[in-house]
Amino acid sequence: MDETKQTLTGLSQAEVEERVKNGQVNRAVDDQFKTNTQIIRENVFTYFNLIFVVLAVLLILVGAYKDLTFLPVIILNTIIGIIQEIRAKRILSKLNVMSATHVTAIRGGQEVQVAIEELVVDDIIKLKTGEQIPADGKIVSGEIRVNESLLTGESDEIKKTVNSELMSGSFVVSGEAYAKLEKVGKESYISKLTIEAKAMGGTEQSEMVRSINRLVKWVGIIIIPIGLALFCQSYFFNHAGIARSVVSMEAALIGMIPEGLYLLTTIALALAATRLARREVMLHDMKSVETLARVNVLCVDKTGTITEPKMGVEKAIVSPKAQVKNLDQIISDFAANMPADNATMKAIHEHFTSSTGKQATTVIPFTSVNKYSAVVFGDNTTVIGAPEMVLRDQFQDYADEFENYANQGYRVLIVANYPAALTEEKSQLTQEVQVLGYILLTNPIRKEAKSTFEYFAKQGVQIKVISGDNPLTVSRVASQAGISGADKFLDAQTIKDGEYENAVKNYNVFGRVKPEQKKKFVIALQNQGNTVAMTGDGVNDILAMKKADCSIAMASGNSAAVQASQVVLLDSNFVKMPDVVNEGRRVVNNIQRSASLFLVKNIFSFLMAIFSLIMTINYPLQPSQITLISAFTIGLPSFMLALESNHNRIRGKFIPNVLARAIPGGLTDMLAVSILVVAGSYIALDHDQVGTTATLLLILVGTMVMYHISAPLNKFRLSVIALSLVGVVGSIIFLHNLFSLSMLKPRSIFMLLVLFFAAVTIFRWLSHMLDGVAEVLVVFDQKGKSMTFADLHEAYHRGRKQGK
Repeated sequence: MDETKQTLTGLSQAEVEERVKNGQVNRAVDDQFKTNTQIIRENVFTYFNLIFVVLAVLLILVGAYKDLTFLPVIILNTIIGIIQEIRAKRILSKLNVMSATHVTAIRGGQEVQVAIEELVVDDIIKLKTGEQIPADGKIVSGEIRVNESLLTGESDEIKKTVNSELMSGSFVVSGEAYAKLEKVGKESYISKLTIEAKAMGGTEQSEMVRSINRLVKWVGIIIIPIGLALFCQSYFFNHAGIARSVVSMEAALIGMIPEGLYLLTTIALALAATRLARREVMLHDMKSVETLARVNVLCVDKTGTITEPKMGVEKAIVSPKAQVKNLDQIISDFAANMPADNATMKAIHEHFTSSTGKQATTVIPFTSVNKYSAVVFGDNTTVIGAPEMVLRDQFQDYADEFENYANQGYRVLIVANYPAALTEEKSQLTQEVQVLGYILLTNPIRKEAKSTFEYFAKQGVQIKVISGDNPLTVSRVASQAGISGADKFLDAQTIKDGEYENAVKNYNVFGRVKPEQKKKFVIALQNQGNTVAMTGDGVNDILAMKKADCSIAMASGNSAAVQASQVVLLDSNFVKMPDVVNEGRRVVNNIQRSASLFLVKNIFSFLMAIFSLIMTINYPLQPSQITLISAFTIGLPSFMLALESNHNRIRGKFIPNVLARAIPGGLTDMLAVSILVVAGSYIALDHDQVGTTATLLLILVGTMVMYHISAPLNKFRLSVIALSLVGVVGSIIFLHNLFSLSMLKPRSIFMLLVLFFAAVTIFRWLSHMLDGVAEVLVVFDQKGKSMTFADLHEAYHRGRKQGK
């Protein structure tokens, strides 16, 4: 088909359907959504489920049917996990469809809006400033400038004309063109890069998920040799018989497996994503929930974040040094020849509507490198842009004329005449310009901006305003929004390489920032140990957004920024940010608390198994008793507590935080039960009495651990503890046979009381010590090698005091 004709008509509906049937569609290779079959398979066919099946078969073979009580819990956990994940997927899929990025395609001679994933091979699409190129192709009409930094790492703007190749993942900086798509979906350049990246290392995971995966992996490795050792010791050395040996071994293994922890994490993240979806917040990356919860520096742009996304022209002012009476007409002629492809030019178009019909010989669109646009009329050029880029060495000559407007919060553009005809190839200004006047632009401050930034200040999150506008203007707007340190500002053009870390340490407001500098700011902040979030809505924000720990885009921004981000605010309302941060904190804090409950049992079971091997004794508990302990001191409270609102600031690393709470309980359990087992052999307690006493002792200590982890108590936490105790008491009274519990003898009751009161003292001492160690680790994480012995001593005692 002739390409010029195809540019006008595009594909017919029949041709589109044929290509869809042949699989030549632009489907993403890294689709975040699994099918229902994948979800069911991944929840059912897990390593630990396989272990549980093996354990169940062994118990059935030896006739220990009542010790299969763990099986319904495992089945229920699996079913809940599948249901929650499918529900979350449905909600997020609907939201993803609603927020899908569309491009203009030519089909059947008509311009239509088509979702990126519905494009097919040979589609003709219209590309404009700010749009991301959705698939590989070539230009068939028009001319654009493209930034390929996301693919090549180079931020140069490359001119693309007819027959120039386009790579998916790059984005349009300026101009307008029609392109024919040649490689879509998995055949496109960006898809091949994605596949290669996955093959080399997979997707990056958050610290919390990474830590849990590592924990589960190591548990999965150690349970096999420990299980075999326990069985061999019981059967071959203690001559306990095959049935008792299997039951004893399985009780230890079931206690060591954190069967509900991974499920709890998956459900908590899925619920967080669905809650945010209902608030019109779309997550492209699940790890961003946790990352945002840990953010302590938030980088924001002025326009679209602090201010409303819409820009307006207040007025045009003639320069006192210029002899011009028709400034408005000059600007109107300029606007009539310049496409309204960005917010600034849209505002100019709306305000300056009349024109003499004067035709330009050349149009040089705005780029983030030049920071000005130009229209050539004969031998002269009208230039409109940022004062520092248009005036250059003349800046100080005119600063007095316009800086007072910048101080009032206006964004100022210079209107100037350049005494030569610029071209796109030679668009740099080398001669002096004649200033004609100034355009004053306004961006109203968002109503909720001040309260939002006050929230972040209370939460200890620093705000860094990084803008391409005049530093005075940015400072003024930041001050009106209540941002701390807004009175001190820095011109980014004065920062040299090697000075960025010092700059971000001493200033919160930066103006005249170029796109590549935004990335340098983010890197400098990260080098100082900060977790950095970057907001943006324009193509000049993408490099920094990709480098930041978490990226947030406004849906009202261009499509390239939206696709490059991890979090999208669908209503482009920055006031939603506290909700997003709070949701992340709820997830991380509650999973940390629940993980501590799970690990108490795992630490106890591991240490008790080692103790049993060293002392050549049988493991004192049975699987059914472990199930009772897990159900009411771990499972029920952990899932209920995970639903609670918890917006406390996150401090320290996940594993140290969890272990600091779990180790005291696990060690206390192990010491108490070890003493019980040893003492029981001297006072002639049989196996049933030891098992029942140990079960009740572990329930009491578990309740104490639950109380400690839930402190300070509120009505909800108190009700969770009360419900758990009711469940325990009911099970002991009505289901004692099922859980292998026998009536305690006086000697057993005496041992239970003595060991419980001893456990209280041991637990309190260990908790205070570990709280001190945890605080030391937090401070060390913040200060690193600069931490002194005095800092260590102070942190340790502060942690012990807080633990009380």
